[in-house]
Amino acid sequence: MRREVDAPEPLDLFLGGHDTLAQAVFHGLDLRPHEDALEARGLAGGLFVGCHLSSGFVARAVAAGSLVFPRVDGRPFDPWRTRLYTPEELYGGFDPARPASHLETLDHRTYVSFVDPATRRMRPTGLDDVLAHRLHDFSVTDALGEFIEGARGRGVVAVMGGHDRRRDDPLYADMARLSRLLTRTGYLLISGGGPGLMEATNLGAYLAPRADADLDGALALLSQAPEYHHEEWLAAAFRVRAALPLDEPGRGRSLGVPTWFYGHEPPNPFATHIAKYFENSVREEGLLALATGGVIFAPGNAGTVQEIFQDACQNYYRTYTSYASPMVMFGTAYWTGGPVPRSKPVRVLLETLAAEKGFEDRLLFTDSVDEAASFLSGFAPQ
Repeated sequence: MRREVDAPEPLDLFLGGHDTLAQAVFHGLDLRPHEDALEARGLAGGLFVGCHLSSGFVARAVAAGSLVFPRVDGRPFDPWRTRLYTPEELYGGFDPARPASHLETLDHRTYVSFVDPATRRMRPTGLDDVLAHRLHDFSVTDALGEFIEGARGRGVVAVMGGHDRRRDDPLYADMARLSRLLTRTGYLLISGGGPGLMEATNLGAYLAPRADADLDGALALLSQAPEYHHEEWLAAAFRVRAALPLDEPGRGRSLGVPTWFYGHEPPNPFATHIAKYFENSVREEGLLALATGGVIFAPGNAGTVQEIFQDACQNYYRTYTSYASPMVMFGTAYWTGGPVPRSKPVRVLLETLAAEKGFEDRLLFTDSVDEAASFLSGFAPQ
C-alpha cells in the first residue's frame, strides 16, 4: 500500500527518507518548492492527486509514467481537501453583530453553488460539477477515516433526532447533558451536524470540560434565538463560543456530519470537526457505520425513523462489524405510540427484527439520561 503524503509532516518524512515516488501518493499539497527533490528520486510510478505542480513538472512526470490528477479550481470548495472542516473555516468572515454576514461565508457560498435556495432543489449539473462533488466527498471520507482512527477514545456514539427542536425545549437540554456525560466518560460524540438535537449533541460535548453551570448559562443564552431560522440563531452560538472558549486543543471534541443537500439547515458551530458532504446518502450511511459504540435516537420525524431502520439493518446483517451495536430509543412514549404529539410507534417492528437476529439485548427504551449513559457504558465492542 502506498504511503499517503497529505500534510507537511509526512512530506518532510518522505523527503528525508529513501522511498521512491512509486511508494507514495501525494495529496493536496503545494509541491512546487520540492519538485527538484522529487524528480531526483525518479518520476516513474508517481501518483499526484490535486497537488499544486508546475506545468513543466507535470509534463515530465506524465512522460515518465506518473499519474497526475489535476486540481479542480474555480469553485468555492476544494474538491481535493485533505482535512475535515472546522467551524472557523466554514463560517470564516461571519460577524455576530451582522447576522446577514453568514451569506458571505464558505458554507453559504458552497450551498448556493449546489442548491437553489429559493426552491431548495439541486441546480442542474454537468459532468464537471458531478465529478467535483464526488472528488470532494471522497476526500472528506478519507479525512474522516484518519480523524476517527486518532480520536475514537472509548468508542463512537451517535445521536439522531429532530432538526427542528427548539433550544428551549427540555429535550434539547437532555440531549446536551447526555452528550456531555458520555464525552466525559471518554466517548467521541457525533451528530448530523445541523441544528436542533444535532446541535444539542455537539454543544454537550463542547462543554464537557467545563463546569455544569456553564451548560445552564449557554442554554439560557441560546434560548434567546430558539429556532434555526431565527435571525440571531448563528450569532447566539458564536456568542456562547466567545464566552466559553475551548482553552486546549482536543478538549470538547466532537464530530458533525452535515450535508449541503439540506444546506438551508446551517451547520452548528459547536462541533470541533465537521465532515460536510454534498451527497446525503453517503453522509447518512457513513454516520451510522461509524457509531460502533451505539446510537441514541431522540424524537424526530421521517429522517430519524429512516435512520432507525438503517441502523437496525446494519445490526441485522452485521454490515460493518461482527456484532450488533446498542440502540437507545430516548423517549419511551414517543417511540411506542404513547399519548404524546406526533409519536412514532416503531417498537414492535424494531423488536421483531432484533429477535430474529439476536440483538434484543442491544435495545433500550428509556426517558432517563443516566440510564441511557449507563446502558452504553456497559457495552464493550468485540
